[in-house]
Amino acid sequence: MSSDSSTNQQWGGRFAEPTDAFVQRFTASVDFDQRMFRQDIAGSKAHAKMLAKVGVLTEEECDQIHQGLTQIEGEIERGEFAWSVELEDVHMNIEARLTQLIGITGKKLHTGRSRNDQVATDIRLYLRDEIDNIEQELQRLQTGLLDLAEREAETIMPGFTHLQTAQPVTFGHHLLAWFEMLTRDADRLRDCRKRLNQSPLGAAALAGTSYPIDRAYSAELLGFSKPTENSLDSVSDRDFAIEFCAFSSLLLTHLSRASEELVLWTSAQFDFIELPDRFCTGSSIMPQKKNPDVPELVRGKTGRINGHLIALLTLMKSQPLAYNKDNQEDKEPLFDAIDTVKDCLRAFADMIPAIRSKKDSMYEAAKRGYATATDLADYLVCKGLPFRDAHEVVGRSVAFALEKNVDLSELTLEQLQQFSDIISEDVFDVLTLEGSVAARNHFGGTAPEQVKLAVKRAREALA
Repeated sequence: MSSDSSTNQQWGGRFAEPTDAFVQRFTASVDFDQRMFRQDIAGSKAHAKMLAKVGVLTEEECDQIHQGLTQIEGEIERGEFAWSVELEDVHMNIEARLTQLIGITGKKLHTGRSRNDQVATDIRLYLRDEIDNIEQELQRLQTGLLDLAEREAETIMPGFTHLQTAQPVTFGHHLLAWFEMLTRDADRLRDCRKRLNQSPLGAAALAGTSYPIDRAYSAELLGFSKPTENSLDSVSDRDFAIEFCAFSSLLLTHLSRASEELVLWTSAQFDFIELPDRFCTGSSIMPQKKNPDVPELVRGKTGRINGHLIALLTLMKSQPLAYNKDNQEDKEPLFDAIDTVKDCLRAFADMIPAIRSKKDSMYEAAKRGYATATDLADYLVCKGLPFRDAHEVVGRSVAFALEKNVDLSELTLEQLQQFSDIISEDVFDVLTLEGSVAARNHFGGTAPEQVKLAVKRAREALA
């Protein structure tokens, strides 16, 4: 597997001196792009089959190449393959080993293609496979959210604006808000897959090739929807990787918002939920501590993902057509974004179904914040009072309740009537937390009945 003593065998014919050893290490990508070996081998097999179809290779040569590539794939999977930094990347490492195995026929494989369209094809194939894995994990998280939301459809908690108690909602309704965010994320992921699923193979270095290739056939063999339209664009743009990182940033932003709430809710000050011990850690000095490390770490990894998005945008912003060596810098941010997204989704998908709500704490918190004040205002409006007047009446009622240190629902009818004589006994139907959430019984509302219907619709959409 060694290279020529003076030059790289794959491209060194024009060079009179060897590449500097540091430059070899500096420019090599094999340490990180070798993870695409399966996609590289699949692309090479399709290319060989296409070359045989158009008569550039014989069927015998195509069979030799396929057998050799299959053997190489097995060697890599078993950890027997000797990767060489002198051969720069995954592509030339595999091609060199193929030539070693089958001789001169191995050198014919690169006919009609370049490393430029080869790497563009490999990255698309690799990202497509990972998107499919991520979509499955995202759906697993969504299913867990639906299960928890259904269990908590009638659990009352305070809803917040400005982190101040605003109106009562159900915990199930709150969880479904997270679900909706993830649904849009899933749509974006599928859109990204659709756009990247075009084959650059055959674009060669930048201008195409003079060989009579059949790009539609190789695209079909690799499961692409079609070949890319323009050879210059095919090898030089990485907008599909940027789009994936943009999806990742939005997804992690949503997971980060959920993480922040989980961290708050597990605190003694909120005491809304409990996370299982297996998703938490302790303190080396404070034995009472149970730290919500998983959501904290997911929250922190959002910055990492945002950094990868900016890195790829910056990488591409000034590149002239067509391919430039800068593009080697696309892989590490992309690969890390893929790994990070998968890990965060797995952590959440495992953790969410195991959350235990503390219903009494949630209920008491909703009572403390005068969450039914808006319900009282709506009640007065329905009785004929203009909203601005109703707003003032409720404000004075809340001030009185604060002075008495009681909830609005705990005031007597006589106490409420001192602020408006149109208030009658039926006011207590809307002043209770249960009455408040039940009154929001419309599409998209927080009423338990609506939460259960929303879960049902969501399950049908996921199926």
